[in-house]
Amino acid sequence: MGAWPVELRDIEIFLVLAEELHFGRAAERLHVSQARVSQAIKKQERRIGAELFARTSRTVRLTEVGRQFRDDLQPVYAGLHESLERAQLAARGITAQLRVSLMPFNVADLHPYWKAFRARHTRWGLQIRQATFTDPFGQLRSGAMDVLVAWLPVEEPDFTVGPALCTDPRVLAVAADHRLAVRDSVPLELLAEFPHATALGLPDYWEDSYLPFSTPRGRTLERITAAASDNADQLISHVGMGDIIHTFPGHVARYWGMSNIRFLPVPEMATLTFALVWRTEAENDLIRALADTVRDLGVVRF
Repeated sequence: MGAWPVELRDIEIFLVLAEELHFGRAAERLHVSQARVSQAIKKQERRIGAELFARTSRTVRLTEVGRQFRDDLQPVYAGLHESLERAQLAARGITAQLRVSLMPFNVADLHPYWKAFRARHTRWGLQIRQATFTDPFGQLRSGAMDVLVAWLPVEEPDFTVGPALCTDPRVLAVAADHRLAVRDSVPLELLAEFPHATALGLPDYWEDSYLPFSTPRGRTLERITAAASDNADQLISHVGMGDIIHTFPGHVARYWGMSNIRFLPVPEMATLTFALVWRTEAENDLIRALADTVRDLGVVRF
């Protein structure tokens, strides 16, 4: 069999479709047309000589050949991307890169940490990304990210908890026409009367530290998984539509100032502390340097 002149973009299209199992969502995520996705898949299927996806009018699923192709391609594609990234960094004089994902939304407030790190370590790159709500610890364990900025406590046996960056009181986001919107603050007990959003893959103790599973009087705080999203804009949209109410760190009120949303204090909820967290066995000079930078600058309080 001769060499396969496949484009890197076509491999990416296949892997995204294998994850989404929906041509429309894959196209949207890739910023291409559905026709482009379909074209790339058909080209790969012709070259392989078998279907990679079984399609019906309602579903898309991987065939056995498609699953094997995905499993074989994923590490190769990841390795190729890492090689390209390292080459690009080397061309800019960057010898290593530290990847940090954030649970808080106040990227601008945390800029002093990132600027100080870059000023101290000019030959190291620093990549800042928003963390996903679904299984955020998975990014560390898979090696996709080096450091996570997360609320405490984090009690994972394979993680190291580093210095704190910021602390923030709690607010409740509600639609402007919600019946809670007329209040100046909200007691924790009232939260049990309305649905909240949650995400998959959160340890119970960690989720409970963000939003308790029950009120002081033992009333359950209802979670709706379908209402949560890895897209923060969609999450706040659910609030604005009145589908859910949702608790946030207080800084969110400064970044999502919208006429259809009200942010109300929840005095009974504990202040959140966000700290650096990393996988213990992956600790390296870059992680230690960022931790030292954070310790030197101290904690931001809002």
